Amino acid sequence: VQLQASGGGLVQAGGSLRLSCAASGNIGSINAFSWYRQAPGSRRKLVAAITTGGNTNYADSVKGRFTISRDTAKNTVYLQMDSLKPEDTAVYYCMASRLSYEYWGQGTQVTVSS
Repeated sequence: VQLQASGGGLVQAGGSLRLSCAASGNIGSINAFSWYRQAPGSRRKLVAAITTGGNTNYADSVKGRFTISRDTAKNTVYLQMDSLKPEDTAVYYCMASRLSYEYWGQGTQVTVSS
């Protein structure tokens, strides 16, 4: 499974960005897709996840502002980020999980200026 993340950039506080994660390879048995983020000096943390059944969950810090979705026809997972705050600044990673296996894409930098 290969994951290609894109869509990061520099945005002012209050703005929006949409991250994309294009999946390829043997993705038929993937159970869930997730977005994680890692700020400098911090550990990687879960932001949002979506199962193949469409169930979603979010970190408390992004609830009501971020939306994870999946386009199965395009094999792409999105993270719509609205009302961005400076504390959302981080490298964002997408991850696909199959049982105990995890597949990670490269990160995409999101910087929110105040």
